[in-house]
Amino acid sequence: MILVLRALGVGDLATAVPALRGLRAAYPDRTLALAAPGWLAPLVGLVGAVDRLIPLDGLPGAGLPARSPYRAVNLHGRGPQSHELLLATRPGRLIAFRCPAAGHPGGPDWTADEHEVRRWCRLLDWYGVPTDPTDLTLRPPGPRPVPVGATVLHPGGKDALRRWSPSRFARLAGRLARSGHRVVVTGSAGERELAERVAADAGLPADRVLAGRTGLLDLAALVAGARLVISADTGVAHLATGYGTPSVVLFGPIRPDHWGPPPDRPWHRVIWSPAAERSPAGASASSASSPVGLSDSWPADPWPADRADRPDGERLHPALAAIGVDRVWAAVEEVDVVGRRRGAVAA
Repeated sequence: MILVLRALGVGDLATAVPALRGLRAAYPDRTLALAAPGWLAPLVGLVGAVDRLIPLDGLPGAGLPARSPYRAVNLHGRGPQSHELLLATRPGRLIAFRCPAAGHPGGPDWTADEHEVRRWCRLLDWYGVPTDPTDLTLRPPGPRPVPVGATVLHPGGKDALRRWSPSRFARLAGRLARSGHRVVVTGSAGERELAERVAADAGLPADRVLAGRTGLLDLAALVAGARLVISADTGVAHLATGYGTPSVVLFGPIRPDHWGPPPDRPWHRVIWSPAAERSPAGASASSASSPVGLSDSWPADPWPADRADRPDGERLHPALAAIGVDRVWAAVEEVDVVGRRRGAVAA
């Protein structure tokens, strides 16, 4: 067995696709088991490299049922906790970044200033496992009961610091609808109220709110068949990359050269404010690859209530507060043209 640890989220799974496929090619006769959250199971099947999912929701107090795998591969973090979890299975060899504190003095050194995709490809390359960092395409999910050719707005995100202003999303949605886009608003069940607010303020019909009504396969199908995706730096943006769907992704405080789509694909556009350079969180990758999460690296509310320039009366990270609707609209028009030239589905 090849045991791989990546107990994170949608975007983390998508950015690990090249590494997972490299492992699949290197060990074609071994079962490849991925330790990841059980709720990711529908998307794991779209990677096309994993034979078995071992449900694992985070590391604290975790244990793995696998014993003596041929190789244990840490695609989760730099250690020591993730290393120790894998070493406890007594693997034939641990493939991981150097971490003497976990009893793993070998391997390449961890580099903070690195794109997430290339980080794990570099790790495997060091151990003699070839990878292709551009191999990001996901398998199609098959027919699903979702609209085709929609423009998807995803105003939510797991980390509140990465979210853009709901009122600005609403203004953008209204402008898109008036320009002929069939706009739908997505999100988790917990983000349904947010999605409803955006849709209502944009004047969209209630049935355009899909938040809480789509499973992961439905969401993947929606993105795969979409005209355009507009979101913050979250899992939906990585699905758009995986399906080659034109996208506009709003970054802040995370840097796009750490988590953004490939810069040589003009149908994806990232928007990032120079203000992120001044953010102490701007140099971080994610809570999975940093000793502290973003919420520990930046004040809970960097815009105090008494500031006159507090944007739209909402809590926003300054890097996102600096992004206006006109700037996003200009990017939308550009990628929409590119998408149509590539044969993207029209609304």
